[in-house]
Amino acid sequence: MSDKATLEVNGNKHDFPIIVGTENEVAIDIKSLRGVTGGVTTIDAGYKNTGSCESEITFLDGEKGILRYRGYSIEELAEKADFLEVAYLLIFGELPTKEQHDKFHADIKSKSIVDDDVRKIIDAFPKSAHPMGVLSSLTSALTAFNPSSVNVDSEADMYNSVVKILGKFPVLVAWTMRKKQGLPLDYGSNSLGYVENVLKMMFKQPNEDYVQNKIIVDALDKLLILHADHEQNCSTSTVRIVGSSHAGLFASLSAGISALWGPLHGGANQAVLEMLEAIREDGGDTKKYMAKAKDKNDPFRLMGFGHRVYKNFDPRARIIKKAADEVLADLGVDDPILEIAKGLEQEALNDDYFVKRKLYPNVDFYSGIIYRAMGIPTDMFTVMFALGRLPGWIAQWREMRLRKEPIGRPRQLYVGETLRPFKKIEKR
Repeated sequence: MSDKATLEVNGNKHDFPIIVGTENEVAIDIKSLRGVTGGVTTIDAGYKNTGSCESEITFLDGEKGILRYRGYSIEELAEKADFLEVAYLLIFGELPTKEQHDKFHADIKSKSIVDDDVRKIIDAFPKSAHPMGVLSSLTSALTAFNPSSVNVDSEADMYNSVVKILGKFPVLVAWTMRKKQGLPLDYGSNSLGYVENVLKMMFKQPNEDYVQNKIIVDALDKLLILHADHEQNCSTSTVRIVGSSHAGLFASLSAGISALWGPLHGGANQAVLEMLEAIREDGGDTKKYMAKAKDKNDPFRLMGFGHRVYKNFDPRARIIKKAADEVLADLGVDDPILEIAKGLEQEALNDDYFVKRKLYPNVDFYSGIIYRAMGIPTDMFTVMFALGRLPGWIAQWREMRLRKEPIGRPRQLYVGETLRPFKKIEKR
C-alpha cells in the first residue's frame, strides 16, 4: 500500500499521508487540506467517513461484527469480567489486579454521598419530567458542588474525579427513578457490590427488605458491560468535543447524556417498547407488522432490528439474548408486550427478507425486554444506558485531554445568500 493519497484540485495535485491503525484500518490525514489547496474542505454529513481522532479505547468492525475494549473481545469480557473491571480497563487501559479492583470499589463507595442540597434540585422537577432531562441536569449540577477543575496532568486528581462520578452517578440514576415513583430516596449499602447496590437503590421498598436475584444482577452486569463504550458514536463524540474546550468532566458528561437521549441513539430501546405497546393496542398481530416493515410504501419502522454500524450482526445482541431468555424464564413474567417481542424476534430470525438483509434483533431490542421484565419504567431505559456508558465517556474524555487534542471546530460549506444590500424596513 502507498504511504500517501493524491488529490487533484483545479489541476493541482496534492499528497496527503496515509495512516494505518493497529487493526489495519486505513485513514487519509487531511489536516493540511485547506492550507495547501487555498481553502478547500470536505463534506461528510453525519461523519460516516471521517475520523475525528485517534483512540486506543475501542475497536469496532461493523462488517465482521467485532467489538473489543482495549483489545479484549466483548464476548470474553461479558462472560468473565464484572462491570467495575471493565470500567477500570476502559478508563486506565488495563484490567485491574485484585488489589486494584478492591481499592477502586472501596474508593468509589467512599465518594458516593451526594450533597443533600441535590435533593432540593430533584424536588423542583415535576414527576412528569423525563428522567433523562433530570439526570442531565443533576450531573451538570454536580459541578456546582465540586467546583475545582481537574488537573488532567495529575494522576491523583484524575483518579479522584473518576471514582467520584462513578460513586455519585448510580445514586442520581436511582433517585431519578424513585422521584418519579414517589419513593423515598435511598443510598443503598456499602456492603454490596456495585451492580447489587444499583438495584437496591432503585427497587428497595421502604417497608421491606430488598432481596437480590442473582439472575437479575448478572443480566444487568452484562448489559452495563455491553453498553460501556462503542467508539465515536453521537454521545461519545459529544463528550469529546465539549471536553475539547476544556469544559470539566461533569459538564462534558451532562452533554453526553443529552446526546444519548435522542430516539436514534440511546432512546432506541425506549422506542422498541413504545413500538411493542402500539402493536399490542392494535391487536398484537406480529405478522401484520412484519409485513408493514417490508412494505417500502408503509411509514411503519421496525425498531430494534439492524444497526447503523453493524452490517452483519450486533455481537452484543447474541450475548444479551441469552440473558433475556434467562431473565424471562426466572421471573415467569406474564406480559403481552414481551410475548409480542418474542413473536417479532422469531419471525425476523426465520424470515428470508430479514435474514438476507441481516436485519437481526440488536442490543436495544433485548435490553428493552430485560428492563421491562425487571420492572424498570420505559422512560428509564435510556438512563440505564447512560449508567452503562459512563465509563466509556470518562475514558474518552480522559484520553482526549491527555492527548491535548485541539478544540473541536468543524468546517461547513456555505450555501446561503451571497452579499446583498440592506433595505430600510419601510422598503422591504
